Amino acid sequence: MKKQHLPEKICIVCNRPFSWRKKWEKNWENVKYCSKKCSKNKKILV
Repeated sequence: MKKQHLPEKICIVCNRPFSWRKKWEKNWENVKYCSKKCSKNKKILV
C-alpha cells in the first residue's frame, strides 16, 4: 500500500491528523492518539 493511500485519523488531544502505522495494524480501531506524548497528556486536555 502506498503512503498516500493509508487511512488517517484525528488525534483527540492535539486535533492533528495521523496516518496508519504498521505497529497499529492489529489495533487500528482502538488507536486514539498520534503519539505517546498525546496519550500522556489526555488527562489534561480531555
